[in-house]
Amino acid sequence: MVLTGRAALLVALGIPVVALVPRHATWLGWLVLVGLACFVDSRLAARPRDVVVRRRVPAAVRLTEPATSELLVTNDSGRRLRAIVRDAWQPSAGADDNRHRVDVPDGESVLLRTRLLPVRRGDLAAGHVTIRSFGPAGLAGRQRSIEVPARLRVLPEFASRKHLPSRLARLRELDGRAAVQVRGQGTEFDSLREYVIGDDVRSIDWRATARRSEVVVRTWRPERDRRVLILLDTSRTSALRVGDAPRIDASIEAALLLSALASHAGDRVELVAFDRRTRARVAGMQGSRLMPALADALATVSPELTEIDWTGAVGVIQERLSQRALVVLLTAIEASAAETGLLEAVARLDHQVVVASVRDPEVAVLARGRDSAHEVFDAAAAERAELERAAVTMRLRQRGAEVVDALPDELAPQLADAYLALKAAGRL
Repeated sequence: MVLTGRAALLVALGIPVVALVPRHATWLGWLVLVGLACFVDSRLAARPRDVVVRRRVPAAVRLTEPATSELLVTNDSGRRLRAIVRDAWQPSAGADDNRHRVDVPDGESVLLRTRLLPVRRGDLAAGHVTIRSFGPAGLAGRQRSIEVPARLRVLPEFASRKHLPSRLARLRELDGRAAVQVRGQGTEFDSLREYVIGDDVRSIDWRATARRSEVVVRTWRPERDRRVLILLDTSRTSALRVGDAPRIDASIEAALLLSALASHAGDRVELVAFDRRTRARVAGMQGSRLMPALADALATVSPELTEIDWTGAVGVIQERLSQRALVVLLTAIEASAAETGLLEAVARLDHQVVVASVRDPEVAVLARGRDSAHEVFDAAAAERAELERAAVTMRLRQRGAEVVDALPDELAPQLADAYLALKAAGRL
């Protein structure tokens, strides 16, 4: 039995009676009377066990986008249902206003909606639905929690998709569909057109020019159907919070933008999330199926508190790739890169390698501090960290890798720019 505020108010109303007849029997008799009224009222309440609850939630929603949890409550108790229904979710689901007051006649149903605003990726599990049914007088009631399982998958936000239109425009220029034509090593012949001032004279097709009365040049387009393998580091370094989010979130944004761009370019994209074993993999998806598959796979990827096994990572890459391809390593550039095996892994890969890492903006802030002795020591440590980071970057480039080292919001567009630059240079 659940008591309400009305029961407490009813007890308080007995104070004048006790004051007029100040005896223990009077107070005890009033309490017994109130208790009896509450008991009868609770027995007259609709039984929660006879209430049927069905839950409906969308299969998936993107992070920061709202979703709705719907409860269909059917009253089969034989009595009028006066109740408060609580739709419980785990805290990260953002279900703030999840208590609903209902008044449902016997045999009828009511649809209750709870707004969800998730604050983290992954699978969110629904909790119990608690029904607190009150009697006609509202003095007391019955309560029961019903298990109504449901799961809502929260996909990555993909906020970096705002950069996609501008990169696709540049891709169309490289692809020969715009006014700018590209010529370079490793590109494929596209068509012939009339020479205009500003064209590279090395692109003149002299045989075609001899057959016509005008100078003709060859146009080129970037090679298609190339392999792009993205390896997402899910080890302990990806758990470091950079700003308001862990480093892995910025890496996921970069992976999604690069995948969307490469897919539009006609390249085959594959993604592997790895630390000491494969946590997620997307392969064999093209066209409109690629991005949903990536979002679904990356939704549940989270950092593991372990060191990455670069030897195993190289083995996974070599197993998946039989010919030269673009390999993107989304990892952390740290002074310990030589000890963890990153430098050796880059040297062993016979592919075009791009190492992309998230830079912590707080390091630059610490490096500017000079107001106190404490800040000077922090600045010295930050400067040393930057020098070590620069040294690792230089060693990676000496091994033939391209390095993208950017702030969280800039990593995705800069990685996309690096991909376009490699494509324009014919290095894919």
